[in-house]
Amino acid sequence: MDLLTTEEAALYLHVPLATLRHWMQTGQAPHSAKLGRRRMFRRGDLEKFVDEKFAAAA
Repeated sequence: MDLLTTEEAALYLHVPLATLRHWMQTGQAPHSAKLGRRRMFRRGDLEKFVDEKFAAAA
């Protein structure tokens, strides 16, 4: 399983960290979980998030 930090997830999605944090506050972000003190994203969840955005745009 490949886990990414919030910063790494923002880089993966090619969005500013502030945008990802905004999405998290408004419930629009990909699924994530808090592990210890860090919020982590699974790479598969990020890929699914991108796929859903492209499907909605079609």
